[in-house]
Amino acid sequence: MSENKDFLRTIVEKDLESNKYKQIITRFPPEPNGFPHIGHAKSICINFGIARDYDGFCNLRMDDTNPTTEDTKYVEALKDAVQWLGFKWKGEVKHTSDYFPKIYEYAVKLIKMGKAYVDSISEEQMKEYRGTVTEPGKRSKYANRTIEENLELFEKMKNGEFKDAEHVLRAKIDMSAANMKLRDPLLYRIRHATHFRTKDQWCIYPMYDFAHCLSDYIEGVTHSICTLEFENNRDIYDWVLDALELQPPRPYQHEFARLGVNYTVMSKRKLLELVNENYVNGWDDPRLPTIAGYKRRGYTPESILNFCDQIGIAKANSMVDVSQLEFCIRDDLNKKVPRVMCVLDPIKVTIENYEGSEEIEASYYPHDVPKEGSRKLPFSSEIYIQRDDFMENPIKGYNRLTPEQPVRLRYAYIITCKEVIKDENGNITEIKAEYAPNSKSGHDTSGIKVKSAIHWVEAKQAKKVEVRLYDRLYKNEAPEGLEDLNPNSLTIIKDALIEPAVINEKADVRFQFEREGYFYADPVDYSDDKPVFNKIVGLKDSWAKKSKKDESKVKTQTTQKAEKKEVIHGEAEPLTATQQKLFDRYTNELKLNNEVSNILTRDEQLSSFYEQALKELNSPISLANIVANDVAKELKEKEINELKFNASHIAQLAKMIDDETISSKIAKQVFEQMVKSGDEPSKIVEDKGLVQISDPNTILPIIDEIIEKNPENVEKFKAGNQKLFGFFIGQVLKATNGKANPKVVNELVAQKLK
Repeated sequence: MSENKDFLRTIVEKDLESNKYKQIITRFPPEPNGFPHIGHAKSICINFGIARDYDGFCNLRMDDTNPTTEDTKYVEALKDAVQWLGFKWKGEVKHTSDYFPKIYEYAVKLIKMGKAYVDSISEEQMKEYRGTVTEPGKRSKYANRTIEENLELFEKMKNGEFKDAEHVLRAKIDMSAANMKLRDPLLYRIRHATHFRTKDQWCIYPMYDFAHCLSDYIEGVTHSICTLEFENNRDIYDWVLDALELQPPRPYQHEFARLGVNYTVMSKRKLLELVNENYVNGWDDPRLPTIAGYKRRGYTPESILNFCDQIGIAKANSMVDVSQLEFCIRDDLNKKVPRVMCVLDPIKVTIENYEGSEEIEASYYPHDVPKEGSRKLPFSSEIYIQRDDFMENPIKGYNRLTPEQPVRLRYAYIITCKEVIKDENGNITEIKAEYAPNSKSGHDTSGIKVKSAIHWVEAKQAKKVEVRLYDRLYKNEAPEGLEDLNPNSLTIIKDALIEPAVINEKADVRFQFEREGYFYADPVDYSDDKPVFNKIVGLKDSWAKKSKKDESKVKTQTTQKAEKKEVIHGEAEPLTATQQKLFDRYTNELKLNNEVSNILTRDEQLSSFYEQALKELNSPISLANIVANDVAKELKEKEINELKFNASHIAQLAKMIDDETISSKIAKQVFEQMVKSGDEPSKIVEDKGLVQISDPNTILPIIDEIIEKNPENVEKFKAGNQKLFGFFIGQVLKATNGKANPKVVNELVAQKLK
């Protein structure tokens, strides 16, 4: 294994070295009450990946203990997700319901040991008796029932002699336990509902905390790996196995941070609402974060696996930018898919001095993709180009076709605009043009200088296709509900035109539509009579810096919109030999991630700035993050000689972050001040008193005060609402104006909330 192991693999290796287990056995245990999403993909990769890496195996087990919400279709979706990602489970798919008889026997054993009892109080009383974070709970009077009475009642519960909620089986643990989950937790409840597998065989069902640990034990699982919200449940997990005095080896639970992605919801309840209320078109809608949705949109298993590998395995919850996932699919497809031409918003061009027709040989792949293949492009006097590839009154820096500016047709000739035809409303309907006969791509002797090449299709042989353009489903970075839905998350273009080889020859199912993005032939709706393509992900913007400067000036007659930011979506140029060498150094030697390396490599100013900063401080990752993000933003609007700060300033700033003199959040404030004043970071920090607070003696009283003021949130956190951990961290940072060391705060808050 790599030296940079995550903490879970470190645990596994120690267990193997100590001979605690002979073979590693993990499990992926989803509840079949919804389609798996990108968060499940992370769990799949961890559980199956660890088993694979240590020559063990992983079980796929359906946690089917709630008959009111589960269904066979969800089981099939979960199986498909695991297989699509390239993993295999050991033997048959397992179900918790397979173990219902054995789990029932374990419950009877606990009753006989005096460690479980049948309770008959109402749900309201149960909540009342539970107590609070600061006050112990009160045990039900029914806890005094004899073992014989409990056995009789539990048998009658199993036989269906009572109504739902009339009785429950509870563990007898400790009603004053600090972990409120240990205050006599429920083990079984009555549910008169038909189970999708066992039908009406059972009318009592085990609770998750009881069934899960026992299912793990029955299967011989060694490492029960789950997300952080189950951290408090670990005490019940251990109590059940210890109380039953089960023979070793036994499993142990380990938690990792669940995956959070901005602009995305992964709550099963919210996803179910979207599907059931028809806000999306089923569980495989390409806008959803479900595996089925990504699969239908055109994502590849490799891109999802790479994403999960990049984000790693952590102990603290955090939010991942959705652009990192988009980068992974773009990076994967860039090395695989054919390049073709599709015009989404066609405008006709008639080349008046061209006669006849011809076929132009064009490669499917650029020179830096080690694949072979080509197609023939029909060419004649009538073609279609993208509407925004022509501007009658161009803005400054516009490099495509204008009345005065010629342009190259990709793979073909240079054309010049001669006349613009408009309808009665002033809309452009056709462009009359001329071509330079001696300007053919690869054989150009015309001497005409052009600034860009545009894509096109031949009018007569182009195929009409439907193109579905997908944007983010939510307009807000941290969406809460339906009010945050993006009304423009789907745009359907019915009359796009594509070159004929895409439909006739079918070189692939995924393509890069040049200058538009990556697209996938919809696996459900595509047919030869009605081709349908889904947009997987866009290409990087090749003109963002220029368009941002001119944003306020842009008016485009071609679309008849008043104010519009002009953006040209262009295919990223292949790296030059020099750039490739630099990229390899950044990724292999300096260990920068691909996206940061790509940003630095492609911008000579940025890479030069970064290299200067490296001479000042040997902290490649810290410096790269500041340069690729903060410095890059400033250089979008300014030239490098207009900056008030220099590489030495950035090196000082990075060192202060590395030394934990200031936090990353404070570093943003310092950088903003550097941009305005040009002062050195140390001076800004000193003048504004921004030194990071790392002394626990200073931070602890603040934490105590916040905990004292928020007893309800403390109770909810200890009851299992792990999201509130971030609330307490935020309150401490807010109270210290962001000066508190987040790492120290995390550790101290975790200690205080135990």
